[in-house]
Amino acid sequence: MSFDRPTHGPDRPLAADRFLFGGLLALLVWLPLPLGSNRPWAWAIMQAWVFVLAALWLTGYARGKLSLTDAFRQARWVLLLLGLWLLYGLLQLVPLPLDWLHDLSPLAAQSYLALESIGSDVTLAPITVDAHATTSAWLKGLAYVLVFALVLLLVNRRTRLRRLAQVLVAAAVFQSMLASLQSLAGVDFAFVEHKGVAHGTFVNRNHLAGYLEMNLAIGIGLLIASMKEQTPQSWRQRLRHLSQVLLGPKARLRVYLAIMVVTLVLTHSRMGNTGFFASMLVAGLLALLLFRQSPRPVVVLIVSLLVIDIFIVGAWFGLEKVQQRIVNTTLETEARDEVDYYAWGQTRDFLITGSGAGSFYTVFPYYRERDIRGFYDHAHNDYLEFLSESGVIASSLLAATVVLCLGAALLAQRRRHDPLMRGMGFSATMGITAILIHSSVDFNLQIPANAALFMVLLALPWLTLNLARRSARPQNVT
Repeated sequence: MSFDRPTHGPDRPLAADRFLFGGLLALLVWLPLPLGSNRPWAWAIMQAWVFVLAALWLTGYARGKLSLTDAFRQARWVLLLLGLWLLYGLLQLVPLPLDWLHDLSPLAAQSYLALESIGSDVTLAPITVDAHATTSAWLKGLAYVLVFALVLLLVNRRTRLRRLAQVLVAAAVFQSMLASLQSLAGVDFAFVEHKGVAHGTFVNRNHLAGYLEMNLAIGIGLLIASMKEQTPQSWRQRLRHLSQVLLGPKARLRVYLAIMVVTLVLTHSRMGNTGFFASMLVAGLLALLLFRQSPRPVVVLIVSLLVIDIFIVGAWFGLEKVQQRIVNTTLETEARDEVDYYAWGQTRDFLITGSGAGSFYTVFPYYRERDIRGFYDHAHNDYLEFLSESGVIASSLLAATVVLCLGAALLAQRRRHDPLMRGMGFSATMGITAILIHSSVDFNLQIPANAALFMVLLALPWLTLNLARRSARPQNVT
């Protein structure tokens, strides 16, 4: 299998290709640092960064120095779905005659007709009820789609795939150490007060939990990739294998995973911890069914992760507190169910066309009752928010995208014999599943750092299906 990776000399990539890949890695490291990039100035930096990388790649492509990869080509249906999703976002901004708008979105038309009562003459109006918010959300959506495309285009050999995973795990370990120090020492960072609870550079502990869930999946995939397919037979082989386990990269990776698990527990995020352990079990069972070889090491790995992380690490650092929070959660003490209840009324009224991407905080005050206090800029349910803002049409495009990528991840685990490719297929399955579970009670996919990382997970299956087992020497093969 060959891949369209430009070369310089016998087997070296062009300097521009290396620069763009380095820029992509730097972006993924940067995104969680400024409050998860969940501030206008922070996501503006993200957008500019991504747009510059994309423009540079297109310039290289136009000059014949860069070319499409097999992974990019095979993901064409996903790219088409994402392109249609972006197109629908633009259609929400197009001014329409009020008669047309009334047929498409009666409540949106009524909101604009209400302006006539204060002397405004409205003849044309868009589907969105907040054009500024929808424009901002569309630009963020474009940046996420470009992150997905850049991963497919720049991670064009297995060494880069491994490097991508290693960098993401390293960034998560840094975030974990910072958050654990903040939690255990009672020191808050980033002007956010959550004493005793780990949140790192994120404003919300649940968003740090979502970030860790996805990176833990990537780390476990790397651990699977490092497993030997053959069990050592002689005592010398066993001794050598034991020394490698205790002192080698696998041991260090296991320590990194333990650090992340500790921090995940310290977030006290109920659904974050539930999503992590549930997705690990689901992905582990699927791996046992799909892997053609080495089922025993996978079983040992999953069992060891559960035993060590739950019964040792979790018990020592307060997993019982998370369990207690789950037990004590009731409809009387939890406000999220009421927010979601009122958000469902909003979703039902804008079910077909949506109220406009990013417009939840504009519309929600008209649906909330007096028992809801405080300001809610997002629903505590990603699915409700996508439906209310984008409607069934655009939300179906996103759902189809996720289903296709999950299917590709399962297919990669079934087809590939390369441990790295199978491991990254496992990572995609587990990470996507974890965040889908967590999204039922939170809004991780509205946080730029987590949304961008989710797009990386969606890209992994197409890489694992197409990257060769090892880089080749000829100029036209990598």
